[in-house]
Amino acid sequence: MIKKLSLFIGCFLVSFLYSQHKFLNDPKISDEDLKSTQSKIEADAPAEVLYRSVHYVIDYNGYLTQEIVQRVKIYNKDNAGKYLDHEIAVFDNGRGDRETLSNLKALTYNWENGKKVSTKIERDEKFKSKEDKNFTITKFAYANVKNGSVVEYSYTLYSPFLSSTPRVLIEEEIPVKYVEYVFDTPKPLGYSINYKGSISPNHRDSGEKQLYGREYQTYRFAYEKLPAFKDEKYVLNNNNYKTGIKAELNSTMINNVFKTYSLSWNDIQKRLYDHDDFGLQLKKQNLVKNVLPAEILALPTNMEKANAILKFVQKNYTWNKEDEVFTDKGIKNLLTTKIGNTAEINLLLTMLLRSADVDADPVVLSTVKRGLLVAYNPSITQLNFVLACFTEKDKVYLLDGTSKLTAINMISPRALNHYGILMLKNDAKQINIFFPEVSKTVLSVDAKLTPAGTFEGRFADRDTKLYAMIANENYSDDEKTFAKNYQDEYKFPYTNMKHGLQDNNDFETSFDFSSDTFVDTIGNKLVFNPLLFLYSQNHGYDQKEARRAPIEFYSAYDRVKKVTITLPDNYVFENVPASKKFRTEDNSIQYTYAVTQNGNKLTVETTIQIDDTVFPKEYYPAFTQIYDNVTKMEAQVVTAVKKL
Repeated sequence: MIKKLSLFIGCFLVSFLYSQHKFLNDPKISDEDLKSTQSKIEADAPAEVLYRSVHYVIDYNGYLTQEIVQRVKIYNKDNAGKYLDHEIAVFDNGRGDRETLSNLKALTYNWENGKKVSTKIERDEKFKSKEDKNFTITKFAYANVKNGSVVEYSYTLYSPFLSSTPRVLIEEEIPVKYVEYVFDTPKPLGYSINYKGSISPNHRDSGEKQLYGREYQTYRFAYEKLPAFKDEKYVLNNNNYKTGIKAELNSTMINNVFKTYSLSWNDIQKRLYDHDDFGLQLKKQNLVKNVLPAEILALPTNMEKANAILKFVQKNYTWNKEDEVFTDKGIKNLLTTKIGNTAEINLLLTMLLRSADVDADPVVLSTVKRGLLVAYNPSITQLNFVLACFTEKDKVYLLDGTSKLTAINMISPRALNHYGILMLKNDAKQINIFFPEVSKTVLSVDAKLTPAGTFEGRFADRDTKLYAMIANENYSDDEKTFAKNYQDEYKFPYTNMKHGLQDNNDFETSFDFSSDTFVDTIGNKLVFNPLLFLYSQNHGYDQKEARRAPIEFYSAYDRVKKVTITLPDNYVFENVPASKKFRTEDNSIQYTYAVTQNGNKLTVETTIQIDDTVFPKEYYPAFTQIYDNVTKMEAQVVTAVKKL
């Protein structure tokens, strides 16, 4: 009896403590907030969230209201730019239903002459822009921001869309003093609250309540004193590993009629195939009846046809930079204008494959930027990318016509998001989405040493396969920034820098250099690292905190450094390092340091091989150990001595 009583008291206390917290209680900005000079959670933080409230409430008329309040303390405005400019997206489905933004307020508070002074963003300082047919973006920046300012915005967003809410991230790149998530829904509407992440709420209140004069189901979570989320290196999208909450409609009980909205991927398949802008586009096979040239249709194998059709699409059609799972203007328009979104390009690709008697089907997925596909909770709202796919001898082949450099099974890197859903004509299957080959980066230097201790030569950075596609996309998007990255990394004189695709679709950057900064002269000896400027004292696997995310790459890869050094006449090498190899027990990470000498010419070639695209976080210590050894190995020096 005493044990039962103790258990009851313990449960009562936990419930009591949770229920005592008051949600939706926006505190006033205090003098202490304005006077504080550093965060008590992390002293070196450039800013911290003082208060953030995300409140969703659905009324009995079927309208969703989203009320947002955010207040941030700025300690170092130069390093807090993300929190000084904001964008609010408003959605319009193009069929008469749209969201509405109202009550937008943005203020800056400063402590001046012993009192609080506020600066409001005026109406003409808020800007609207039409991003695409579905989204209008309202943009604003705070005024009169100084170190020590508190910036605050609030707004209300009305929406007729009840199927799901956006995923709300609880963790930020700066500390958070307080954040709350509140979702209030009428009792007849049943929602699943998808909670993902490692942070537990300090306060929780869930259950049926009388709210707003009616019966409601409420879900309320509040968090206090959260440290900043530290982005980890070698992660495709760190937001995947932040704590987040999302609500999705699963059922309704209206007029005593129960209706479930819980979906399987087969349900999604049926909805897509019945949709005007997906399946009904695929049915318009007559549109592509005479599109392909006869020589493609006459090719003897499916693989040859698929390869030729992909090249045909790449040559004749251009992606408009919009990733969507649904077509915008349709396949007929694409055939006329030659420009379309992801769905249009790759549904056309699927149709052309079918017209050549290749049994092709679309694959749908979420891009890396949007986040991991939640396979256990099927939803169309997660999807924003389409691929074409066919199977031969039980092997799946993926095709993507949105880039001019893709190949069969080498799709755009933005779509390499672990897995997708193959939408067969009568079924749906989850498949892995990854690049199955090995990409290479080869850094090569051919240099001559002068008697004065100057190295003159040529450097080339060549990427192959998927890495070549990524390099070319980065270069095409912003040539100046691409070149500046090399200027920032290699801080010595060089000339004749060139960037570009090679005939075999490798991407190469090269330049000529001349520098005397790589050599130490000791008496009549010239001492230098044979890797020259390709040697780095540090590596990226230096995380001290416990790893949260897996180690992720776009591709398995080989990274090669090859340096060939030629000495002047009458000079010889001394203290030449020996070749060496080491690896992990499972051979997933391998390293080779190879040295060859031919007279006055020395070549050092190092290779690190990573055999997979994703490693569990438990592998992180192995990466650290390997790269510690690599750094030590590559720190070795050689000596050049003049013959007497």
